[in-house]
Amino acid sequence: MEYISARGIKYKNEIPTIRKKNDILQPIYEAFTNAWEAILTKYTIAYLNLGKIEIGFFVTDNPINQGVDNAEDKIYEFAKISVKDNGIGLTDECYRRLTDLRDDSKNFSNKGTGRVQFIHFFDKTEIESIYNEEHETKRRKVSLSKNDAFLGRNAILRLDVEEIVEAAESETIVTFTLPLDKKDQLYYTHITAREIQQAFVRHFLSRFCDNRDSLPQISIKRYIGDNLIEDLSISQQDIPTADREEQFTVRYSKLDGRKVVQTDNTEDFKLRSFVQPKDILAENGIYLVSKGEIASNIPLDCLQKTEAIDGKRYMFLLSGKYIDENDGDDRGNIRLISQKEFKKREEGLFPEEVILLDDIQEETNKTIGRLYQEIANGNNEKLRKIEDLQRMFLLNPETVESLKSKIKTTATDEDILQAIYKSDADIKAKQDAEIKQQITEIEALVPTDDDYQEKLKEKVNDFVRTIPLQNRTALSQYVARRRLVLEIFDKILNRELENLRKGGRIDEDILHNLIFQQSSEDAESSDLWLINEEYIYFKGVSEHRLVDIEYNGKKIFDKEFSDEDKRYLNSGKERRLTKRPDILLFPEEGKCIIIEFKAPDVNVSEHLTQIDFYASLLRNYTIDELQLTTFYGYLIGQNIEDRDVRGRVSRFEYSPRFNYWFRPSEKVIDFNRGNDGNIYTEIIKYSSLLDRAKLRNKIFIDKLEKGNQ
Repeated sequence: MEYISARGIKYKNEIPTIRKKNDILQPIYEAFTNAWEAILTKYTIAYLNLGKIEIGFFVTDNPINQGVDNAEDKIYEFAKISVKDNGIGLTDECYRRLTDLRDDSKNFSNKGTGRVQFIHFFDKTEIESIYNEEHETKRRKVSLSKNDAFLGRNAILRLDVEEIVEAAESETIVTFTLPLDKKDQLYYTHITAREIQQAFVRHFLSRFCDNRDSLPQISIKRYIGDNLIEDLSISQQDIPTADREEQFTVRYSKLDGRKVVQTDNTEDFKLRSFVQPKDILAENGIYLVSKGEIASNIPLDCLQKTEAIDGKRYMFLLSGKYIDENDGDDRGNIRLISQKEFKKREEGLFPEEVILLDDIQEETNKTIGRLYQEIANGNNEKLRKIEDLQRMFLLNPETVESLKSKIKTTATDEDILQAIYKSDADIKAKQDAEIKQQITEIEALVPTDDDYQEKLKEKVNDFVRTIPLQNRTALSQYVARRRLVLEIFDKILNRELENLRKGGRIDEDILHNLIFQQSSEDAESSDLWLINEEYIYFKGVSEHRLVDIEYNGKKIFDKEFSDEDKRYLNSGKERRLTKRPDILLFPEEGKCIIIEFKAPDVNVSEHLTQIDFYASLLRNYTIDELQLTTFYGYLIGQNIEDRDVRGRVSRFEYSPRFNYWFRPSEKVIDFNRGNDGNIYTEIIKYSSLLDRAKLRNKIFIDKLEKGNQ
């Protein structure tokens, strides 16, 4: 005997990186695949039907069964599982590949790690093979395991026998004994030949369909001791015929800055459909096929899992070179990347161009709709009902979208509403618990900590991101969310949070993010209602460079500038178009809203012309079709002195009722066209902003509180 030590790797560290598959029959599938490929190597595809594969499940009779007549009451013990074939055998080349954990030279798109499933499931796997090598017939026997006797020698393989013999035909027998998991052992003991047959037909359906006219002779046998008790085969009659077949292409995608864009490169995919009675096919589904084997599944959006149409269900097999090439180290673990993952990719983690899982899913479901009108009709009717209900009751669009594929085509209005409301309730319960925890964490921050400012920003940002703006017609949800924002705003300004009571500085970023998340483009999910109710409905950006801002998909400063304009925009090393206004909003009809925040301890009067400066840049240098002529400016801080403001810009007036300063109108000079714009400006304290918001929302808050009593 000779233990075959690994070269360049440590098996004790390497083996755990290849996970054990969930399918209990996986090691038997792996042995079957190896047998198939050994037959294909020996006979070629033209003579595949000369091959033989025999799958044997063996149990032993327990002495306790004496006198028990009912077979169902008898107790049996697992003995072994064997997979036997008459393929090429474990030749020197095959044996060499067996000694290399990740060898991929087999020419069947294999990664070489299927044998690891043997040792994940069984303490002992034996491979005994008769083969021809250099005009001699030889016998080779090896054992595989990950027990201490093997791993202690940095091995999972042991050569037990290697000798010259006399034999008529090459063959290989893989024998599995000593299951490592008790549940696996019980399963192998009690599974029937019919169940094994059905499992193999399903798992290898694509391969069997491709070779239905030249299948090897496949038999499944069960033994009690030496007695054969079940003997089934897998033949052409057991392989369902594909109902329809369709080929389609999917485009590759790449990142262009932050955006995912499709390229002109494509990959072909093949979709085969199988229609079976519902008592035969338990679920509808789309399954990825890699190297002839069913691997993972992808969502079937147009049909719910268990529903049937005219008493039938549908199974779809999706295959293609791209799927084969992206099969993982453990067979069947298809590495397809979602758009969300791709956007977050680190340099070198993914290729520059990929086929996204989202696009595969979308094109597959579109193809299914084209192939089966009955599926398309049922799905379209379901979507129409959902859209009608969403419009009528202003249902949360995110919840609706997440449930579309889970709602049956036969669902009633009540079924749909119940599913959506239940999902909303589950989400809200989780989020409210998280919000409470976040508020507790904010209040517990200690200002004497060196990193407390950083932590404060982080916690407030988490708080803002966590609170979703859900169904606007659901008063309790909508107002409760607003009240929480107002409470946090109030606690920050009044230093009622533990971290601010002891002298911590209120950074403008904290208040900025509370109102409109920095670097965001989603005004609707912001809390701009604190300033004006209408502003959450406008298109806008927060903390973006002027040169990068887009409106309706086009950069607003994307134009040819004159030499004089270029000189001014870059004079004094200012690079004026790289400035970052805190918030810009774009209503329709040539209007623009400019909002600037200052920390509460900053003298606002020193920044009175900042908004005018931005308005000038926007009036003079944006693209012609934008034509911004009317501006509304808001300068928001806390340190505001009337004499400072009016002493520097005398045209500002004070409104004692609402405690703010305003300038009704000021020209925004158009240097080139002579068509001046105008700007209305307000200077507001954070405290005044809070008071205004409280007044606007008081009636709703009172109503909510009364309703909760």
